[in-house]
Amino acid sequence: MYQEQIREIQEAIKAADYALDCLYEAQDCLGSARNWGVVDILGGGLISTFIKRSRMRDASRCIEDAKLALSAFRKELADVDRAMPLAIDEYDFWSFADYFFDGMFADFMVQSQIARAREQVDEAISRVSDIRAQLRRALNEG
Repeated sequence: MYQEQIREIQEAIKAADYALDCLYEAQDCLGSARNWGVVDILGGGLISTFIKRSRMRDASRCIEDAKLALSAFRKELADVDRAMPLAIDEYDFWSFADYFFDGMFADFMVQSQIARAREQVDEAISRVSDIRAQLRRALNEG
């Protein structure tokens, strides 16, 4: 394997690691928002509503961070693909969690949005982990 290929794979692995860090943080933020949403549904009052909305803003920020990290990862993968084609052909998970948490929704609707976003984050974690494993195998075989 050429040095350029090795460097491109290493950069892609580094981008995958960062994307996974962001995705795990988004997963945690969504979990916190979900938990405070449940408290709010069960009658937590004004304080729990305030905390829930704060956690939802945090989750939205975390999702945006994850999107940026996934975008950088995609660019690194494109470099690897030019240097050494991989069996990576499914990019539909790059545009996940396109939900806005700012609107005034019923509590159950918010919980539903949080659950969908969490499923998408979980799926992205799985796929990025799989791709990272492919990259590591390619690096070790080279």
